[in-house]
Amino acid sequence: MESFSSVDIFATKGLEYLLVIGYLMVLVVFWKFLNRPSLELQGAAALGEIEKPNSSWFQLADGFYFHQGHSWAVPVTKDVVKVGVDDFAQKLLGQPESIELPEQGSRIEQGGKGWGFKIDSRFIDMLSPVNGEILDVNEEVLKSPELICTEPYGKGWLMKVKVSNMRNNLNNLISGKLAFAWLEETINKLRVRLVGDLGTVLQDGGTPLSGFVKNLSPEKWDEIAREFLLVE
Repeated sequence: MESFSSVDIFATKGLEYLLVIGYLMVLVVFWKFLNRPSLELQGAAALGEIEKPNSSWFQLADGFYFHQGHSWAVPVTKDVVKVGVDDFAQKLLGQPESIELPEQGSRIEQGGKGWGFKIDSRFIDMLSPVNGEILDVNEEVLKSPELICTEPYGKGWLMKVKVSNMRNNLNNLISGKLAFAWLEETINKLRVRLVGDLGTVLQDGGTPLSGFVKNLSPEKWDEIAREFLLVE
């Protein structure tokens, strides 16, 4: 006589159900990770300014492209950009007494001299973020250099430049998450660079004084300018 044994399908399937539930829980956690809010989108709405998440020392601006010499470019048409200096540069140098800009119609080269600032009898050049022809200069900032410090990504722009190849110019600059990582590295380098001198360059709230490099010795001014603004 043949014998038969009964099988509880719910008992045999129980482990499978648990595995499926576990898989779904892992999937939900992974989906939330992928869709977490981007740090770049937590800035001020008007200019897309972004405060550094672990430090309020310096700001970037969303949609702007940055040269590692701390200048920026932002497209205004398909072949024209505005250029200026970033928040790091203005806090490093402070308010200039005067600004030297190239004449309209002249050309600038990416990574070459773009403009210069006179600050406390010193003169320091900064590098251009793009190649192109100068279409216009900001007369307002020439009359009121303090705009460099109060609105580095707004009214403190310096020039409008017509570029021959927008894509190539922007491809050589950094933006978005890469710019965030670059600024983080800049802050880390600055902290290391200023060990022993932080008390002379930071305000009570722990943020750098405007023009904090001027509180250092003349030797360190030159060293920090060369290191962070990439000028010789």
